[in-house]
Amino acid sequence: MMRSETIFKYGVRLYIGVFFLYLFTPLIVMGLATFNDSRFPTISPWRGATLKWFEALAQDGAMWEALANSLIVALGVLLIAVPIGVCCALFLSTYQGRGKTFVYSLMMSPLLTPGVIVGISALIFWRGLDVNGGIMLTVIAQTTFITAYVMLMVLARLQRFDRTLENAALSLGANQWQTFRRILLPYLKPAIYSAAAIAFLQSFENYNTTLFVKGYDTTLTVYIASKVRTGLTPAVNALGLVLIALTVVLAVVYEIKRRQELKQSE
Repeated sequence: MMRSETIFKYGVRLYIGVFFLYLFTPLIVMGLATFNDSRFPTISPWRGATLKWFEALAQDGAMWEALANSLIVALGVLLIAVPIGVCCALFLSTYQGRGKTFVYSLMMSPLLTPGVIVGISALIFWRGLDVNGGIMLTVIAQTTFITAYVMLMVLARLQRFDRTLENAALSLGANQWQTFRRILLPYLKPAIYSAAAIAFLQSFENYNTTLFVKGYDTTLTVYIASKVRTGLTPAVNALGLVLIALTVVLAVVYEIKRRQELKQSE
């Protein structure tokens, strides 16, 4: 019995180690290629260490413009998708009609639809309303399916919510808004924050939908894809390394803040 438990324990550790090796090896290779003097994004052959690709990144105005467009689109999606997703989750958690399954499937359908179809459909529909491609249409098109991510995450949190807390607040004289603001909203905050992060990242890395609705406003993913066809340089690796470093810093800050709040609540 002990032998099988030992084999299982070390087997799990080995699996986790292989998984993280598989996950982080491409990122490590990308980071090393940023410092290679080769004009191609590779670590073999190694032609010497250099920092010139960070300088090339700083001088690549088109890439910075594409990055700014991606951030604007992601922020716009965040501001629209999160409130709509929360409202949809609240509606589904309280709706008990016979058509609940149909309504749920309808709200989930954009998430199950290929991004290419979403992009083409949005372009055709909104062009008929004289809304041509660009940042605005990109935000609208991405919101149609990213809202479903928000809805699912908030809905999962709501399924563990004790509804008797709302009833108790209403019985003590609180109105619906006070009950929502002081009881339900604080309970949903972790799910809303997580959903907002997922919505931002899903928008930032989206390519299939964005390609058809971007118009002349190129986003970062579309710009990098075009560079792959015309000639990719390690400047893209430098941008990726900067974004990874920024992500790690934000994750560390979030974890420190979370632990501080946990200690204060104890």
